[in-house]
Amino acid sequence: MRGPRPTDAVETALSASRSDACAVIVEHGAERHLRWADSELIGTGDVDTFQVSVVSVVGDRVGAVTVSGRADRAEIVAVVRAAEAAARQAPPAEDARPLPAPGAESPHWDAALPAPSSAVLAGLVDQLTEGFARARRNGQALYGYAEHRRRTTFLGTSTGVRLRHDDRAGYLELTAGDRDGTPAWTNAVTTEFDDVSVRELQDELDRRLRWGRRSIELPPGRYECLLPPSAVADLMNYAYTTAGARAAAQGRSVYSRPGGRTRVGEVLSDVPLTLRSDPAADRLRCSPFLVTSSSTGTRSVFDNGLPLGPTSWWERGRLRSLVHTRASAEELGAPLTPMVDNLVLDGPPGGGDTAELIARTRRGLLLTSLWYIREVDLATMALTGLTRDGVFLVEEGEVVGAVHNFRFNDSPLAMVGRVVEVGRTLPTRARDWGDAVGPTAMPMLRVRDVRLTAVTHAR
Repeated sequence: MRGPRPTDAVETALSASRSDACAVIVEHGAERHLRWADSELIGTGDVDTFQVSVVSVVGDRVGAVTVSGRADRAEIVAVVRAAEAAARQAPPAEDARPLPAPGAESPHWDAALPAPSSAVLAGLVDQLTEGFARARRNGQALYGYAEHRRRTTFLGTSTGVRLRHDDRAGYLELTAGDRDGTPAWTNAVTTEFDDVSVRELQDELDRRLRWGRRSIELPPGRYECLLPPSAVADLMNYAYTTAGARAAAQGRSVYSRPGGRTRVGEVLSDVPLTLRSDPAADRLRCSPFLVTSSSTGTRSVFDNGLPLGPTSWWERGRLRSLVHTRASAEELGAPLTPMVDNLVLDGPPGGGDTAELIARTRRGLLLTSLWYIREVDLATMALTGLTRDGVFLVEEGEVVGAVHNFRFNDSPLAMVGRVVEVGRTLPTRARDWGDAVGPTAMPMLRVRDVRLTAVTHAR
């Protein structure tokens, strides 16, 4: 195999560094995927990735350069020199701080990489074969995609940090179309695909296709909506990624208050919702240390190696913490609460499943997912986007038909204030955000007065 081992790449870059401080991130990954259309497998593939990022600090200036593909020693040294040159040309960094001192080194720092399994999707192929036959019998066609990945991240710094995180994850998206072309979509998240049942996913798609046999026209307006976990994940990720403390203190976000204050301590919802992160959360594990090759409003390259632990962002409906870098925590005199790469929303105990929430709905719309979401106003966190792959009218506890799609205009924080019921929290995947966010677990939410501003017949 061409190029050094990941740990050797880290040490090569650090030993070549001439900057005041240096952080090196190496990511090694292996992905396996399947794609199918018209109830036929149309593609399989394996992708191996190797990426080296070097962050160089010269005084209070920082530069970062990334190279993809296995690099030999000369190429790694060239990346180090390029990062140093970028640092010398950069403006002073407001978040400049000494890199964190090392804590405990990862005990498996130099252990062998997890072996990728070419058979991880074999059982899914067998299930899909049966699902394709079932779909044909029912006059349907199945479309979809499945992916499994293993990724290992190594972080080494000039202060002596040596940390490693091994990650594995998978997901499946399944869409069914009937003779009329009406689509129905569902998804599943997993770690090894041994807990994914294509039959159960098809049962849900069949149910939605039956609902869609009756078409109902409704005007735009404000509607009570049942938002599924995938849609909630998209909305909560906006609420999370815009929760930078410095932006809030500077009056530049929905979390701002006049006079350089923030909304920490305010009640966001009368329903006791808790939004939290935890690197050790079951089925949602993520890196227990901060690692980044670029600074943003919620991350700083100067914080590479910071230990991460359980953090409550909201607690029983009240905003408890914003996302702090070391720089913003020192500047604002607040506890250090760095960003963690997973997100969980919990409601009160005893949340029901989809069928139970539908049964308790007098009149409302059941959504399937959200798509093409865009920011409209940072000051209010107003978003716009489209519903996708099924909107269903619920009356007196029963789904009575399918409604066309809508454009929505609303704010996640405003919607949180209008939550009237919370379902059971389940692992899910944000459909619009996709791979741009870490693992999430969300409940279905019943929200009153969701602003659906225009009809759209896009599917």
